[in-house]
Amino acid sequence: MASTLRVLISDTTNPWFNLATEDWIFRELNPETRTLFLWRNADTVVIGRHQNPWVECRVGAMEEDRVYLARRQSGGGAVFHDLGNTNFTFLSASDTYSQDDNFAIIIAALARFGITAERSGRNDVLVDGRKVSGSAFKHTRERSFHHGTLLIDADLGRLQNYLNPTKKKLVSKGIKSVRSRVANLREYSAAIDHDSVCTAVMESFFERYGARCEPELLNADSLREIPSLQAYYDQMADWDWRFGKTPEFSHHLEERFGWGGIDLHVNVVHGIIGECTVFSDALDPDMIDSLQAALPGKRYIAEEVSTAVDEVVAAHPERADELEELRAWVCAAIR
Repeated sequence: MASTLRVLISDTTNPWFNLATEDWIFRELNPETRTLFLWRNADTVVIGRHQNPWVECRVGAMEEDRVYLARRQSGGGAVFHDLGNTNFTFLSASDTYSQDDNFAIIIAALARFGITAERSGRNDVLVDGRKVSGSAFKHTRERSFHHGTLLIDADLGRLQNYLNPTKKKLVSKGIKSVRSRVANLREYSAAIDHDSVCTAVMESFFERYGARCEPELLNADSLREIPSLQAYYDQMADWDWRFGKTPEFSHHLEERFGWGGIDLHVNVVHGIIGECTVFSDALDPDMIDSLQAALPGKRYIAEEVSTAVDEVVAAHPERADELEELRAWVCAAIR
């Protein structure tokens, strides 16, 4: 008997919307209906649920280049998405879930372009031994979820711009990313692009299960039509989710200025500065006390650290020039 199918296609490249849609699909849609969701993101670094963005990402470079930061609900490492990266998501009931079927659908879709792909032991899809697709999975008693990516024409040279950790003295309890040898599918077929691969995956999906359905477009209007989707979106876009869920870590900074040296150690819990210790051969003890009192409780972002320095400047206007140098140094280090 043919399965009941549903196909959803995102009409937006906002990663917070697309990841929110994945959560909505997983948590609220009927798993007895096999669901396929196809989507892509504008320039985005997506980190795993337990990762530290300050370790995994060049946060300052992302801000300058207007690259999104998104944290997914599942684990795994950090990845870079751009419009050359197409994402697919499968949802089904746990008792009918087949990871083999899902990979067969993707491999059959690529075969439509004359591309011979194979599944690897790490649940990647390879072409000529090079990774063109990676996957992550989530399961409960009733439902199973398979998320994957297809590198169509991604700017692979930009990966290192945003995923390499900066040279901070960070000690983190988070999970480090695994780097893999990758390739773009465009290298193997000039005919492949986001729209054509979505069509190919849909057709393979229909053929696999012997049924068809009309694809449904999701966009920003869906947030108004589906209140629970709006709630998932609000969570994904929120700073507390993207940064505040970061595991506890410490950051040790040292610098020598023309007026003297400073050694700053902060402990950060859920994105908020906790214990702070300052050593300096140039700052007065009361200035050190002021810094140590001003920083705790601030979010670990340049704007709030700058606000903390403002408090110290107000108390010690005679050292404003030195404190301005200190402000610029610490804010740059955080980014």
